[in-house]
Amino acid sequence: MPALKPDPGKVRAALDAQLSALGEPAYDGPDRAADLLMACVPVVLRAYERGLRPERNAARFAVRHLLDLLAAAAPGRSVEVRVPPYAAVQCVAGPRHTRGTPPNTVETDGRTWLELATGRLSWAEAVAKGDVSASGARADLSPYLPVVGRFQS
Repeated sequence: MPALKPDPGKVRAALDAQLSALGEPAYDGPDRAADLLMACVPVVLRAYERGLRPERNAARFAVRHLLDLLAAAAPGRSVEVRVPPYAAVQCVAGPRHTRGTPPNTVETDGRTWLELATGRLSWAEAVAKGDVSASGARADLSPYLPVVGRFQS
């Protein structure tokens, strides 16, 4: 399944809204969609680190972008990774499910996903802390993390 291609103008607006909420200057980097999406990631993480609730659209773009990178790094449909309320993807090669709840699922919150995907948090640490719910034989994502640096285009 190909990654979604968000409107760069909407990503830029969400990024600038998050930067404004942090009291930081507007984004002045490249206007390419992939660059804007990647720029959302550290900005949203800074909001979490400061104890703030991130701007919904900035968090959605950051989470979705890193989930798309995971799906590119681990193509397939045997595991469903859910980060409510932002997004979900299917990934990892193997038998695919077609109906009902998939046998291999991973669910976590936005902050934990961003930390996992950027390497700030290890899979083992997240599971041990109970920040990730993983079920099924293929649900261990540790071979595919972090996703930052992989398949970025």
